[in-house]
Amino acid sequence: MTAAGAEGLLLVGHGSRSAAGAGEMLAIASLVADALPGVAVDAGFLEMTDPPAGPVLDRLAAAGCRRIVVLPLVLLGAGHAKSDVPAVVLEGRARHPGVHVHLGSPLGISRHLVGLLGGALLAAGGSGLPLLLVARGTSDPDANGDAHKVSRLLGEWTGAPFVHTAFTGVAEPSVAAGLEVFARLGYRRMAVAFWFLCTGVLVERARADIGGFAATGVEVVDAGYLGPDPRVVPPIVERYEEAVRGVAAVNCDLCSYRAPWPGREGRRGQPIGVGHSHLAAEHRQHHSTDPA
Repeated sequence: MTAAGAEGLLLVGHGSRSAAGAGEMLAIASLVADALPGVAVDAGFLEMTDPPAGPVLDRLAAAGCRRIVVLPLVLLGAGHAKSDVPAVVLEGRARHPGVHVHLGSPLGISRHLVGLLGGALLAAGGSGLPLLLVARGTSDPDANGDAHKVSRLLGEWTGAPFVHTAFTGVAEPSVAAGLEVFARLGYRRMAVAFWFLCTGVLVERARADIGGFAATGVEVVDAGYLGPDPRVVPPIVERYEEAVRGVAAVNCDLCSYRAPWPGREGRRGQPIGVGHSHLAAEHRQHHSTDPA
């Protein structure tokens, strides 16, 4: 954490069983701290990685922060950004009534991040190749739709003649099924990019599927994921400044917590924090087999 000050920023990551993934998230937090020298920047997690977000918020308050922005460091605005991180904010306000605790928006889709991954595709030799984008699947139709939007944007950026999206879990198609589409279309060269902020078990598993697919004779150009690159910092700082100004927003037009989606009608109006505990230590005890 940076030196104590009146302003604080809590970056909330999902958490991972991968030590490398957790390390990359902390490295991003360090880059953000360098970009905001007057702000006490710290990082916490929702599950699987210590420290949990709630106690980190308490630590910022104890260090003297009178305003704390809680920012979900996630790309797709699904349940973690719409329910779990808001629960961290509400409970933090209850514990620290003298501190102004603000909710920030998830990173979402920005030209900075699309440009970063698009540049990686071009640098890896993916220009003009058919593209498979791999994203973390969610139970939120709106968030999954955003992953498809990223695929299209990257395809336009790199001149891909065909784009497809696959998910590492929860949503379909799977990575293996997504790769099969390219095989059936007869492509012998293709590119893959990961709409992930950091590495983790899910990225490693997807790459294992890609490696097996490449062994069949298809050349796969792997552009990687975003990672702890200094170019991820501007959109994070932008989200922080939006929250300070009170203009942070989460899309509600297609949100399954607001719109009665078929098969998910019970989620409409669900209280914040229900369905996935934001308390990492407790959550691990009940979800010890969940990968990330």
